[in-house]
Amino acid sequence: MTSADEKKAPASDSYGEVPPDLWQTCPACNQLLYSPDLEADLWVCSKCGHHLRLTVWQRLQVTADPDSFEEWDGELPLNDPLHFPEYLPKARANQESTGMTEAVLTGRASIDGIAFGVGIMDLSFIGGSMGWVVGERVTRLMERAIAERLPVVIFCASGGARMQESLIALMQMAKTSGAAGTLAQASLPYVSVLTDPTYGGVLASFAFLGDIIIAEQGAAMGFAGPRVVEVTGLRMPKGIQTAEFQYEHGMVDMLLSRRQIRPTLHTILRWCTA
Repeated sequence: MTSADEKKAPASDSYGEVPPDLWQTCPACNQLLYSPDLEADLWVCSKCGHHLRLTVWQRLQVTADPDSFEEWDGELPLNDPLHFPEYLPKARANQESTGMTEAVLTGRASIDGIAFGVGIMDLSFIGGSMGWVVGERVTRLMERAIAERLPVVIFCASGGARMQESLIALMQMAKTSGAAGTLAQASLPYVSVLTDPTYGGVLASFAFLGDIIIAEQGAAMGFAGPRVVEVTGLRMPKGIQTAEFQYEHGMVDMLLSRRQIRPTLHTILRWCTA
């Protein structure tokens, strides 16, 4: 006679386990979301409309034509000018965990066949902070776009300048701003898309220098984050560091849902390249 223990299916059976990535929890409303449905909704919560943060690969998937991306300047080495303690090991660990070599991915892509230079930042790599490599990649992106006569689109997401690189990180603000100015002088359009969150030196440099500035719904943005401001003892009005507040007060040109961004970029690029 078979015992009760022998009747139990082993844990390795296909019907005995649920894949761990089959469900995701919305960080805003805590609802459990079915991953395939979430992907079909472009990683926007179907319950509350919250826009989940995207990796660079997910951003490419929802924005660019399939297989159209060509990476530029991926070979730039990590930079540690101050020999900051544990900085390089942390950066290398981020490379392994994210599959990225730095906090921004740059290159060439297309939307419905219209080519453009693209930069995509990812908060998962040391908070999306801007050090020498990030500043250099953004600058080279704009310089190469000038050489190839391409419009530029940059998806910004950052905690600010990278403290481990100190003044060198801060100087990337001037360098990238200068590159944006050169791009404008070359009569090439630059579209900046602010995603959640965009703070600090990135916001105060190339992120706010686009000819057209688009903010994704629900994105947080500002020069100093709320926790930094609280240290000063100042009180911030509620909702001031949101895409919605910035749009209402004329700081950004468009406030769009994620599903609207690709068709809007297509329209802008078509107008600019006609």
